[in-house]
Amino acid sequence: MRARLPLLAIVMLGILAVASCGGHKTKDDGPPGSTRIPDLPDDAVPRPEARSKYGNGPVYEVFGKRYTVMPSGSGYQERGVASWYGKKFHGNLTSNREVYDMYAMTAAHKTLPLPTYVRVRNLSNNKSIVVRVNDRGPFVHNRIIDLSYAAAIKLDMITDGTSLVEVTAISFDPPQGDRPVRVSSPASASNGSTQPVDTSNQIYVQVGAFGDRSNAERRLGELSLAGIDDAFIHEDPSSDRVLYRVRIGPVADVMQYDVIVDDLAAMGITDPYLISE
Repeated sequence: MRARLPLLAIVMLGILAVASCGGHKTKDDGPPGSTRIPDLPDDAVPRPEARSKYGNGPVYEVFGKRYTVMPSGSGYQERGVASWYGKKFHGNLTSNREVYDMYAMTAAHKTLPLPTYVRVRNLSNNKSIVVRVNDRGPFVHNRIIDLSYAAAIKLDMITDGTSLVEVTAISFDPPQGDRPVRVSSPASASNGSTQPVDTSNQIYVQVGAFGDRSNAERRLGELSLAGIDDAFIHEDPSSDRVLYRVRIGPVADVMQYDVIVDDLAAMGITDPYLISE
């Protein structure tokens, strides 16, 4: 039997989905007359917190799609597109029934437990922040996290509205089981400063790593037939044996990344990985 949420819960989640959908941003979504605020807040300081009674599923449905909330954030890391939301929803309730403050270091995520602390790194400039996830969203294709206005400022992504990022959960729990993720960050306080900026970063989409070069060349040929011409083989001798990594790029912006992801999905490739070098 298909589990269903109570009607009120579905309605509430639908409202919250709109509130943190990560959709098209308007130029006046921040404070009037400025893209800066007088005093940027310090990063969120990770601390153990009880799981919220609200917004934690375990299963919920928004816009016809079902989401399962993770039992823990331990071990979670993902790379993809971050968006942000601002004054249009300032003062509204978040999914765990706190008041959304666009000047606080918070974020929305579809499946991490509420609350969870995460480190978000902008792959294009290496700026890094810590935020507290207390909301659900963004319910928009190919978006993994929706940041508060203040958090977006600190990552230098206000003007573009979106950015390619790495999101890593800061966990107080030991890893549980085998998850399709790579690493979790140890719980530690933050002094509120971002990491040094490195503007030389180039970003690529990786679509396979092979021990046999012929397999990498076969993947390269598939990409070429699909009209993806900026793919190449990166030879990586750093492991015990040489790996041939098939990459696309460099990727200039989120718009180009969205196109690449859609093209790959049409080929049946649904697990591309962002590389920042």
